[in-house]
Amino acid sequence: MAGAHTKNHDYHLVDPSPWPIVGAGSATIMAIGAVMWMKALMLGGMKLGPLVFGIGTLGVLYTMLAWWMDVVREAEHEGHHTRVVQMHHRYGMLMFIASEVMFFVAWFWAFFDASLYSSEAINFTRQEFTGGVWPPKGIATFDPWHLPLLNTLILLTSGTTVTWAHHALIHGDRAGLKQGLWLTVILGILFTACQIYEYSHASFAFSGHIYGATFFMATGFHGFHVFIGTIFLAICLYRAYLGHFKPDQHLGFEFAAWYWHFVDVVWLFLFAAIYVWASGSGVAAAAH
Repeated sequence: MAGAHTKNHDYHLVDPSPWPIVGAGSATIMAIGAVMWMKALMLGGMKLGPLVFGIGTLGVLYTMLAWWMDVVREAEHEGHHTRVVQMHHRYGMLMFIASEVMFFVAWFWAFFDASLYSSEAINFTRQEFTGGVWPPKGIATFDPWHLPLLNTLILLTSGTTVTWAHHALIHGDRAGLKQGLWLTVILGILFTACQIYEYSHASFAFSGHIYGATFFMATGFHGFHVFIGTIFLAICLYRAYLGHFKPDQHLGFEFAAWYWHFVDVVWLFLFAAIYVWASGSGVAAAAH
């Protein structure tokens, strides 16, 4: 007779874990610290906002690291990631990317609403700020065919190298996997460096007008996603050196590749809409 604890299914019932409650508590502390910091609130005569925020942030980062290490252990050493579990993980990642798509839809919506309806009569305060044209009067936009084009080529090339790494892994070429990941991480860092340089030479700021707000929110959040994706791929590179990932089971790397391709596609829309189309749409907006 099979024992009471014998596993007769392909699902993974996770062990009790402290990380959900620890992560929730850390996130709460981080949020409280952020409010204290932004509002310059005093506690005992001292501004403790940055300290509280830092403690909460460290707690969140530690929770992420420890929780992901548990997931890696479950997959690599305990064999819990059956085909059924992998399928459900893929569903979860697809839903996460779908939520990220809607996140960027909000920023595109804000940008196009401001640009296409810059002279709308009902938005009289907007017309006052924009002058009825887009880009607003006094805004010197970036030339899309210089640094933005270079960044586009960098990101598209990185999509090619991560695909190369994935193809190499599927065919058992671990040297190709490492080389492709190295190139992708380097290109991700180069993209971020170019964007920092671009921001430092912008002729407009975030505050004071709707163009700067929509531009920096859309491109800045994309840059943050590139930064996160670069870390994601760097961890995959480290795991590749540890001997992780098999041709038929490599969810961690597969999800990193999906995320990176998502970042690529979002940038193509940003480049086409915000850098190319909006840089020369002032006359069209005025006609509207």
